[in-house]
Amino acid sequence: AGAQQSATVATPVSGASPDLLPHFQLEPEDVYIVKNKAVSLACRATPATQIYFKCNGEWVHQGDHVTQHGTDRGTGLPVMEVRIEVTRQQVEKIFGLEEYWCQCVAWSSSGTTKSQKAFVRIAYLRKNFEQEPMAREVSIEQGIVLPCRPPEGIPPAEVEWLRNEELVDPALDANVYVTPEHSLVLRQARLADTANYTCVAKNIVARRRSASAAITVYVNGGWSTWTQWSGCSTSCGRGWQKRSRTCTNPTPLNGGTFCEGQNVQKTACTTLCPVDGAWSEWSKWSVCGAECTHWRSRECSEPSPRNGGRDCHGPELDTRNCTSELCSHVAPGAEDVALYVGLVAVAVCLVLLLLVGVLVYCRKKGGLDADVADSSILTAGFQPVSIKPSKADNPSLLTIQPDLSTATMTYQGSLCPRQDGPAKLQLPNGHLLSPLGAGRHTLHHSSPAAEGADFVARLSTQSYFRSLPRGTTNMAYGTFNFLGGRLMIPNTGISLLIPPDAIPRGKIYEVYLTLHKQEEVRLPLAGCQTLLSPIVSCGPPGVLLTRPAILAMGHCVEASAENWSIRLKKQSCEGTWEDVLQLGAEPCTELYYCQLEAQACYIFTEQLGRFALVGESLSMAASKRLKLVLFAPAACPSLEYNIRVYCLSDTQDVLKEVIQLEKQLGGQLIGAPRVLHFKDSYHNLRLSIHDMPSSLWKSKLLASYQEIPFYHIWSGLQPFLHCTFTLERLSPSTCELACKIWVWQVEGDGQSFTVNFNIGKDTRFSDWLVPDSEVGAPALVGPSAFKIPFLIRQKIISSLDPPGTRGADWRMLAQKLNLDSHLSFFASKSSPTAMILNLWEARHFPNGNLSQLAAAVAEVGKQDSALFAVSEAEC
Repeated sequence: AGAQQSATVATPVSGASPDLLPHFQLEPEDVYIVKNKAVSLACRATPATQIYFKCNGEWVHQGDHVTQHGTDRGTGLPVMEVRIEVTRQQVEKIFGLEEYWCQCVAWSSSGTTKSQKAFVRIAYLRKNFEQEPMAREVSIEQGIVLPCRPPEGIPPAEVEWLRNEELVDPALDANVYVTPEHSLVLRQARLADTANYTCVAKNIVARRRSASAAITVYVNGGWSTWTQWSGCSTSCGRGWQKRSRTCTNPTPLNGGTFCEGQNVQKTACTTLCPVDGAWSEWSKWSVCGAECTHWRSRECSEPSPRNGGRDCHGPELDTRNCTSELCSHVAPGAEDVALYVGLVAVAVCLVLLLLVGVLVYCRKKGGLDADVADSSILTAGFQPVSIKPSKADNPSLLTIQPDLSTATMTYQGSLCPRQDGPAKLQLPNGHLLSPLGAGRHTLHHSSPAAEGADFVARLSTQSYFRSLPRGTTNMAYGTFNFLGGRLMIPNTGISLLIPPDAIPRGKIYEVYLTLHKQEEVRLPLAGCQTLLSPIVSCGPPGVLLTRPAILAMGHCVEASAENWSIRLKKQSCEGTWEDVLQLGAEPCTELYYCQLEAQACYIFTEQLGRFALVGESLSMAASKRLKLVLFAPAACPSLEYNIRVYCLSDTQDVLKEVIQLEKQLGGQLIGAPRVLHFKDSYHNLRLSIHDMPSSLWKSKLLASYQEIPFYHIWSGLQPFLHCTFTLERLSPSTCELACKIWVWQVEGDGQSFTVNFNIGKDTRFSDWLVPDSEVGAPALVGPSAFKIPFLIRQKIISSLDPPGTRGADWRMLAQKLNLDSHLSFFASKSSPTAMILNLWEARHFPNGNLSQLAAAVAEVGKQDSALFAVSEAEC
């Protein structure tokens, strides 16, 4: 398909020496016509008697050749060199049909030799950018993405970025990188990044500049920590004290908001006044004592000294003589001695009685049962107990139950049932799916998956390689023979099934499957048309298949015949997109067929190429599925925090690209993605945030909601549409965020996200990135690519393809598998049963239930007792 560049080809004359065949010392090379300047093509060969150019299969007139003759100094053989000029008019004459190419043909007495083909293209560069960067104001340390889609041109334009007219070099600044889609990404905005940014596209024809986008990096002010409280304003009594802070952490810059709140706080304080102590009144005089004195006392209690007050000064006790110095002192006599002896005897008796009482008490206490608790147990609070069976060594054991009201348990694990392996095919009746006998059948193949570098190197020599994406991230490739196999692009839901016998026996094909980013391929849409699926290429184009391959890919349409007109588009060799199939209508060709399911479509094609699913809405009730995904930074060093809400087409490939982009930006996924049905009502999509705790967070959004235009979403050509909610936490210690985000279409239903997460908590992207249905290598060759064993498959086909009694054939199998709406397509093929089994393989790999398929085949077999009369030897 299309013109392909050919290497030098020699055609010897019978009986001539191959050493005298002309060989080219100079071959024509690809050139571009710039403006109206003609280009020159030259070739030189030795030994050569004649050299002529052939362009697009026609010989160039002899008079248009400029010929030079010479002699090779090393060999002495004649050398001949010719040149021609190609004008813009010659190339434009066949423009649109195929690419313009020229080739040299040299003659000698021994035969002819053809040079490689040189392609002549008209170089151009459109004036208008398809997407230009827009001016933005961003907070410091916030990520910035400046998109740029250069003008269309041949050769494709190279893109560079200017910051204030100086070249931006990602090799010198680790904070900057340019994506393959030419977007400039600043990982964390710095004050030095405040500048005018310009996207520059250039090729050999011209140099185009986009409109400059002014990026302003602002800094919102932040409060410093509070100072210590000042001392109380009064030393005694009620006063006040204060503390202060400044808006310098950081200081607002470039229009950033000033700190909200007070910079000074005051509070009341009371300082206790000192109270000096004072004496109370003297007490009355005591009775006159034996020493002829009496006394009186006073206390320092009216008031008592406190709060540092002074203590009372002076004596607390006052004594004086009560007999006016007339009292006499008498020496102790016998009466006093007797009194003292009596008092000592009484004290000894009391001590003895006390000792006897203590001994009696200890004896009684020692005789109590050891299991009886003291009285404190009786007064303690009652606790519920459960009496367990007593052990032999402890008959009165009681165990207190745990308090279940304070215990919590957390279950962590997979919500999907574990599968120990693929189910075995079992059939209770008949021999159709009987296990193969050991050692009786062996299938071999020698088609390992091609290594990436070797495969791409071989692919680069083909002309169609120019339209394929560079790199192997979104590409799968392998080498296949008649046993078939499958290619899968991980995490995209895109696969290509090559059924057995689709490749002719004796042939070996190197097949690729690649996913295109939407900015790489120009898919024109008109009216209400919208892209419903990824754009996928499989090839090489022009490969011969004897049975249809099945291309599986996701889509985002809520299909209904009354609301949608859906078409399968294929890009021709000339680069134009053609409608090859209208879903729901009778197919006009047997080369293509499509089964549309809820979230995926399966395309039967006998010609490999580039495909896309495009829809046109027939009413305002038509709707597409959007996937709403929330991301936020994994870490938050500043008070400002951003939540990004992406509105994506509900296909796995778009989600994969967004997650890879967020990984580069340092984002984390908040919760599981949600699905929103977006209607063709010409109404925009609105997003708003609510229910944030005002004491912890505040929103910096000036309007009550954000809006994404309807046509930006409906076309499906802008994959990463999103809105950013900028929040500010009032304290650096706040690490939890709880809020609700509403997403709705104007005058339509909406979705709400309940956001509740911890800042910095890691979220595994793989929870949503790797579906269970895509397990295994990107390329599977031969029997490992299929669930149904090869010989059992052949047995089912030979049994169900011939018409059976009471419809017990492939038609009943299609009915059992809910595929009876495709009977006309199956009937148009040489083996309808093979088409049914191929479709089952495409839909159910690798987790298909072979037991259910075996049960369906068994039910068909019960309708005709002669259907399964197959001997064990045949198995």
